[in-house]
Amino acid sequence: MPNTWLSPAKINLFLHINSKRKDGYHNLQSIFQLLDYYDELSFNIRQDGMISRTNGNENIPQDQDLIIKAANALQQATCTNLGVDISVIKNIPAGGGLGGGSSNAATTLIALNQLWNTQYSKQQLSEIGLTLGADVPIFIAGHSSWAEGVGEVLTPMQLPKHYFLVVSINKHISTREIFLHKALTMTQQIGKMSDFSELINPHNDCLEAAIDLEGEILDALTHLKSSENYLYQPRMTGTGNCVFVEFKHEKDALVALDNLPKHWSGFVAQALNTSPIFDH
Repeated sequence: MPNTWLSPAKINLFLHINSKRKDGYHNLQSIFQLLDYYDELSFNIRQDGMISRTNGNENIPQDQDLIIKAANALQQATCTNLGVDISVIKNIPAGGGLGGGSSNAATTLIALNQLWNTQYSKQQLSEIGLTLGADVPIFIAGHSSWAEGVGEVLTPMQLPKHYFLVVSINKHISTREIFLHKALTMTQQIGKMSDFSELINPHNDCLEAAIDLEGEILDALTHLKSSENYLYQPRMTGTGNCVFVEFKHEKDALVALDNLPKHWSGFVAQALNTSPIFDH
């Protein structure tokens, strides 16, 4: 019987780009908020060492799928003789700044570390994860966190269990284009997590570049401002294309979802402090 694991989405409550690094990445500060909105991954262990994707992500070549890359990386690192068949049910919009691919990679590493009994530590898994993508370590850590470095220096946070309406304009935006864009802004480091408060600049430094590439993001943010009883200004997550607005009560978020124009898609999810990834 295959083992099924939940793979959560995340949003960035703010995103400040501090500086460009020599390795091509950028130093940043952010808060990663996990959400109770999930992809589902199922793993069926094989004895012959083969790694294959049996269902889902059909639009991604198998050798480019972060799920398969993660399985191959762990297999090579640990020299296990076991393999796996993996299927995925995708709910998290791809390329939306919600971390779906990174979350899937992290879930794969954690699940196979258990199912293959390879006994790697979280730190070892995070080191593998970082080679796959800067957002993978947050999902391996499995806790909403203050983030620095490229997103891998993490300090767990207890955040309010608020509700978020997350909206996708259903357009793909290239992360690479965002970081090369002339409108990308930079924010000086704002200190440590102890300085964090609701007075923090909630800006996303990628926003102007994203709007220049896809103006519909601004339309979506403007629409969300017409919602009732929201807590803070609507924001964009990651490098786009998804935007979100925060509510104290689920009923208000659901009303806002009902009022969403039909050409966009959206969902309501509650904040998570701890991922279900370690519930197995």
